[in-house]
Amino acid sequence: MKYDKVELTALGYELAPVVVTSEELEGRLAPMLRKLHVADGQLEHLTGILERRWWTPDTPVSQGATAAAKKVLATSGVPIAEIGSLIYAGVCRELYEPATACRVADGLGVNNSTAVYDLSNACLGVLNGILDVANRIELGQIRAGLVVSCESAREINDVMIERMLQMEDIKLFTLALATLTGGSGAVAVLLTDGSFNDNQGHRLLGAATHVAPEHHALCRWGIEKENGVHRPFMSTDSAAVLKHGVKLGKETWDSFLTKMDWSVDDIDRVICHQVGSGHQDSILKTFSLTPDKDFTTYEHLGNMGTVSLPVTAAMADERGILKRGDNVSFLGIGSGLNCMMLGLKW
Repeated sequence: MKYDKVELTALGYELAPVVVTSEELEGRLAPMLRKLHVADGQLEHLTGILERRWWTPDTPVSQGATAAAKKVLATSGVPIAEIGSLIYAGVCRELYEPATACRVADGLGVNNSTAVYDLSNACLGVLNGILDVANRIELGQIRAGLVVSCESAREINDVMIERMLQMEDIKLFTLALATLTGGSGAVAVLLTDGSFNDNQGHRLLGAATHVAPEHHALCRWGIEKENGVHRPFMSTDSAAVLKHGVKLGKETWDSFLTKMDWSVDDIDRVICHQVGSGHQDSILKTFSLTPDKDFTTYEHLGNMGTVSLPVTAAMADERGILKRGDNVSFLGIGSGLNCMMLGLKW
């Protein structure tokens, strides 16, 4: 996939207000950890995550997504009437129907010809949404589109911690580790044809995607029936996800470099999906990337699912880490397994 007419015009985000440390989570799990002889500080040691953020209880995800979208529209100056497509791409949604995007669209006041819908693909949702909007722009169907998302980790963590305290099982602790890394936040990505700001945005150059659906059962989040009661659950085989995810990532990386006609040396900066220290170390080593080309937020924000990569990019841009003219790669991976990489001229 190559693009000639698409720019990433602006990024906006909202951070959840409640800071939750790894030490605090271990305190809640103390009875189980003591019984299983798990040493203090293991959650931080195993993941590299000191803290993450959660929304206050019962915060609707549309609220965060709408707030992030309003920020990005205000920053860019693009009128809401010009938004031809609005996609909500979060794992967390408010209802089976209607689309959460509809509530965001109502909050923003989009025009009645805007395409409004949800898109779901685990942690890759926002990147998929970016390409959906980019394709519409490239085809000349719309001039501008928004991709929004909001993830909430509080509820599934509360359920998981309750279950862990009841079962006190080391296998469950292992399967729950990825859940405990979860953070919350919201993001909005505005893509345009460049005609609103004299092409002052960041050009989307191309993308590559690869899949390994035979590993779809390694990371699951949904509803299960337990003792006659339907309740949320999450289960992740972190070791297997890392092993097969890095393999899939390398296949995608090689294809991406070929399609972009780039070498590793041509890439100035990478923004990865924020999982934790083990994932980061493995990806950089496998892709022959030096740590100075990367920028991370997982230490203080955890894994915010679809929100992690674009929020990290927005923060890197704010801090001047992404510089005008840089070749930037967005490296995304999600359960399924799915992998997608985007190339941009910043």
